[in-house]
Amino acid sequence: MSERLQKFMADAGVCSRRAAERMILEGRVTVNGEIVTRMGVTVDPGADAVKVDGKRIHPRKAPHIYLVLNKPRGVVTTMSDPEGRPTVADLIPKGMPRLFPAGRLDFNSEGLLLLTDDGELARNLTHPSRKITKVYQVKLKGRPDPGEIRRLEQGIFIEGRRTAPAEIRFLKPGPNPWYEIRVTEGRKHLVRKLFESVRHPVIKLKRTGFGPLVLRDLPVGQTRSLLASEIEELRSRRRRKPRPARTRRKPA
Repeated sequence: MSERLQKFMADAGVCSRRAAERMILEGRVTVNGEIVTRMGVTVDPGADAVKVDGKRIHPRKAPHIYLVLNKPRGVVTTMSDPEGRPTVADLIPKGMPRLFPAGRLDFNSEGLLLLTDDGELARNLTHPSRKITKVYQVKLKGRPDPGEIRRLEQGIFIEGRRTAPAEIRFLKPGPNPWYEIRVTEGRKHLVRKLFESVRHPVIKLKRTGFGPLVLRDLPVGQTRSLLASEIEELRSRRRRKPRPARTRRKPA
């Protein structure tokens, strides 16, 4: 059965589907000896010879792997770094196949990160239309007043676009208090930008939830395999059709 070249690469554990598309456009992929540089090419995994950077890619035979990592601060959410900084690849247990992150946490953030070799699942979970809930605990500089919290929950304009509604809950008092925030958007640095907009920048940020996944008491820098029930829940979210955007009726 034929399938898209980038899907075959992702399912084989080479990289994410988006990264596969970049490799194709960069001329790093050949099919039966011919360089492919356009999207839309299909391959038969059982018959066609696909190579990336000259290395033959074989169809997957083993089941996919899904890990939760408690990412420390000071680690890059990539598999390699041109600046030589520590990456999440350094924290993957030895003997594992090539894994890649589903989503990102910035260098100074910590917490839950899903690592997998299931490129199709990763692409679906991180697509904006899926609106996967992400849960963060944040330590703020100073305490926002109730009006500021309400504004953030209702949505504000950042870089010309209104943010989706969020849920914010007070966690721990102090000069620099802790809050929990739940968001469904995946904009870069969204949580930090939200609190910067009310002049209470984030001092520390930790992701504790991603869809059905919860960090719980997993030690920093350690991984755990997903439970069968967690994998099934993630797959069921992939099978669900994205909800169409709701349009508000104008008052008569």
